[in-house]
Amino acid sequence: MIKRVKYQDIDFRKYNKCIENSVQKKFYAERIFLDIASGKNWEILIYKDYEAVMPIPWVKKYGVKMVQNPKLCQQLGVFSKTDSKKINDAFYCFLVENYVIRYYPFNDINELSTPLKKRNNFLIFPDQYENVRQKYSPKRKRKLRLDQEVLDYSEMIKNPDILIVADFIRSTALGAESKDLEKFIALLTSFFHHRKLDFYAFFYHQKLINLIAIYKEDYSVALLGTYNDRKYLKINGSSYLIDKVIAENIDTKIFDFEGSEIPAVEEFFRGFRPELRPYQCIQVGNTDLIIKMIKKIFVIR
Repeated sequence: MIKRVKYQDIDFRKYNKCIENSVQKKFYAERIFLDIASGKNWEILIYKDYEAVMPIPWVKKYGVKMVQNPKLCQQLGVFSKTDSKKINDAFYCFLVENYVIRYYPFNDINELSTPLKKRNNFLIFPDQYENVRQKYSPKRKRKLRLDQEVLDYSEMIKNPDILIVADFIRSTALGAESKDLEKFIALLTSFFHHRKLDFYAFFYHQKLINLIAIYKEDYSVALLGTYNDRKYLKINGSSYLIDKVIAENIDTKIFDFEGSEIPAVEEFFRGFRPELRPYQCIQVGNTDLIIKMIKKIFVIR
């Protein structure tokens, strides 16, 4: 019922059509996103003749292929015209029986018989901007009212010089190893050069103090990163930038906050009154992962 197809053998015409017509449509499953995010290290599972597809990103550890979501890829799972628990279960069983899995997320539409770990995501669905803004929390509305002095000496710039963007991310990113941070910046830069990402910058007295990274598709925009100079947090430039992107897009596109495991960040998102859309994921601990990898190595040999 389920067949595994390597990257070089994918019929991308059929794959793209399945994603485009799917009820679960997410930009994470688009070919260009996965090609850039994974370095083309992904394959797919298919049901019948691409009636349903499941993208599988992977990395190699000690010669073993391991399922691991690439950076910035929040949700994958099964994509089809109608979400079917029976078909989803078949994909799930094939996945766990045939792969070494570190982490794999399904999407917020996929129904499964097996209960998995849940993570939160927040979405604002298309509507008139006035209706969307009216739902913001009173606190968020207050923070969007900038002082006159800030209005007089600030400006928003879309896509400032990419070198300035990279330096600002380096100076404001918290808790990231230098090597990982440079890979992250390279990934955002690649999306930008492929015209899939915009940077919105807030300058105050000609100094960059807030930056957001927005991934864009015809049907969705997503907040891939928020960066702030902590000395200027009270100005609330990030709220201002996010509100501007919502105003520009929400008539026709979903705004995806991408979720967060950090309570303060989740509270910030909730101020825009988005809808909670949890999704399920397979997450395997290090001990179980090592055991599975060892078993796989012996099978290969």
